[in-house]
Amino acid sequence: MRYILPIIGMVFSFLLMKYRERIGDVIGEAEWMRKIGGVYYVIVYAALLIFFWSLAELTGTTDIFLKPLMLILPIPNRQTDF
Repeated sequence: MRYILPIIGMVFSFLLMKYRERIGDVIGEAEWMRKIGGVYYVIVYAALLIFFWSLAELTGTTDIFLKPLMLILPIPNRQTDF
């Protein structure tokens, strides 16, 4: 499962990019989407996020990928909670 889910995530992100027009027509465009480029750009941003997250999970570098988020949010360290 460690390698299967990231690969599925990468394939899903490519499918999101390929069929973004069809998916965007199904989702529709909300007001907040117009501020960041529209529904198609939101789908592209989501696909890129899923792709890089899957790549980080596949290579085991999720801690490096999430380091800027850990500096902003007060998330407790998993090792010191036990």
